[in-house]
Amino acid sequence: MNNSFSLLFYIKKCKADNNGKANIYLRITLNGQRAELSIRRKVLVDKWNSDMNMARGSSEESLNINRYISTIKNKIYTIEQQYVSEGKPVTAISLRDSYLGKDSDKRMLLEIFEEHNKKVNKLVGSDFAAGTAERYRTAKKHVSEYIQKEYRVKDVLVKSVDHKFISGFEYYLKTERNCGHNTAIKYITNFKKIIRIAFANDWIDKDPFLHWKAKLKTVDREFLTEEEIQKMVEKELHTERLDQVKDIFIFCCFTGLAYADVKKLSKDDIVIGIDGDKWIKIKRTKTDTRSNIPILPTADALIEKYASQSNLLTENRLLPVLSNQKMNAYLKEIADLCEINKNLTFHLARHTFATTVTLTNGVPIESVSKMLGHKSLRTTQHYAKILDRKVSDDMKALRNKLSMNKNLNEVII
Repeated sequence: MNNSFSLLFYIKKCKADNNGKANIYLRITLNGQRAELSIRRKVLVDKWNSDMNMARGSSEESLNINRYISTIKNKIYTIEQQYVSEGKPVTAISLRDSYLGKDSDKRMLLEIFEEHNKKVNKLVGSDFAAGTAERYRTAKKHVSEYIQKEYRVKDVLVKSVDHKFISGFEYYLKTERNCGHNTAIKYITNFKKIIRIAFANDWIDKDPFLHWKAKLKTVDREFLTEEEIQKMVEKELHTERLDQVKDIFIFCCFTGLAYADVKKLSKDDIVIGIDGDKWIKIKRTKTDTRSNIPILPTADALIEKYASQSNLLTENRLLPVLSNQKMNAYLKEIADLCEINKNLTFHLARHTFATTVTLTNGVPIESVSKMLGHKSLRTTQHYAKILDRKVSDDMKALRNKLSMNKNLNEVII
């Protein structure tokens, strides 16, 4: 087979720096396909011979550049001959990647993971939320630690990842990292994306996740009952920090806002709605979807309570929200003081809004979904399932009551 193979060294005069020097590039062309790279050298524009593809003159600088160009040519021709002798398919891209040490046979897992994470970081705020970028960083950290523990090396070839590697990683997360089942599956799903990238780029021959199956376990989400909310509202806390945390938690019980959204809430997010009352209109940090929430009296009273705090006015914030870690730590104290025997976390307020405040009081699930900023109604329907359980418990109590009241039972019959 006759291959059309050429190497072209060139510069881009229009991109010369202030000293009149331009980067030297190499274009590899093989059977009409091109691949380009910078050779990481610069040359004065007027010292470049575009016909000869080399620096002109006999200065030390020109001689060094030309020797370097000659070395690159020899390396790439050698790589091309090696591909041919081994019977491997050769392309312009594979020649470039082999020269740069990025050929598919040597692609390292954590290097690919890091490249992906850097791209995600650059797209935070547009295509990705900050929390998503953080999860990918944490997933990479777990994979790195697993490799060091299990294989006693800093990195492995991506082509060495197999079903055993994946199963071992899942076991590591659940044992060494003490991750719950759902948390472990989410980290593996993050890792799975990296493997899919490698598969799509032909860096691996087959997808090791093909026969790996895992389902998230359904988790019953806790929420506060009406009585527990009232107990918190009425409880007098003699510490300012606890009182503020309680206020913000109650505020979220009546708005459904997640921590990241209430933290960034400002006066600009309060508008007059179609009904003439105040509404909160924001884009959710997690999903970038719109949340439109009518402000209930309890939430409005808490906004007014903190409306005159000077530090909030300066920072254009509505409420004095602490770090998520501190909020959750203080909520544990508040739960003890209020004698609430539940694992009180900040996100539990969002569940409480969905169940006790809205669905239990007859608000249609479609409206609840819109206020929560859910992309799919299926996400909101999970709360309805929780309420089905409550309905069942209530009906059991009714059955017991009716069975005790024989006269009423006979009348109904």
